[in-house]
Amino acid sequence: MKTVRIAKPLMLALSLAISAATSALSQQSDWSYSATIYLFTPETEVSLDTPAGTLDGTLSFSDALENLDLAFMGTFTASNGRWSFLADYNYTNLSFSNETPGPASSGLDTSFKTQFLSGYVGYRVLETPTASVDLAGGFRWFSTETKFNLLPGTAPGNQTSVDSSWTDPVIGVRARVAFSDKWSGTGFLDYGGFRSDSETWQVLLTADYAINDRWLLRGGYRYISFDHDINGNDFSFHQSGPVIGATYRF
Repeated sequence: MKTVRIAKPLMLALSLAISAATSALSQQSDWSYSATIYLFTPETEVSLDTPAGTLDGTLSFSDALENLDLAFMGTFTASNGRWSFLADYNYTNLSFSNETPGPASSGLDTSFKTQFLSGYVGYRVLETPTASVDLAGGFRWFSTETKFNLLPGTAPGNQTSVDSSWTDPVIGVRARVAFSDKWSGTGFLDYGGFRSDSETWQVLLTADYAINDRWLLRGGYRYISFDHDINGNDFSFHQSGPVIGATYRF
């Protein structure tokens, strides 16, 4: 099954974490952890360039919840001193329809199952009583099963599918600012790929409210983008919209 492929990048992330922890943190044992489950209801655009033209499926934010078949999104963080390790996993199953210009087709049905996993090793380069900045490096793995069904009009219908996965290196920066004992803000930016046929980047901004020492509520905005060449055809996937989450710290 396609989802089994997630084991390889996950094992790589665990291997990097264990190796770095052993070499850089062998004299420390003051680990802290946090796990976040979040809801991301974005506008989604997925497109594929083909010899016959570009297939472009777009799901607006207002239709996101109505068309959502299944989603799981979560992060896990481990930190010790200036070092931190972060994993972010997203699974989305969506199907929706769009109108097409002209009489050649009566519409475009798009469905996809998409996963991506990001793994980072971070190092804190700035820390004050009210702010901190971490630099991070790692990878992002992306896997998709996408189907485009161009419905017949004056021209015959056509079905095109994409079944592919790949991994890109990424670098990023994370900043956190405390506004009060309860309120803080977090910003995260990363970029990866570093080649003409594969590029990915994201921005995540949240306002965070501490209910107590264990629980944290988050709300904000996320944009994530993937562009990759598949068999000579440009494939792109973009999501943007509000994100709401709950974090447990232990």
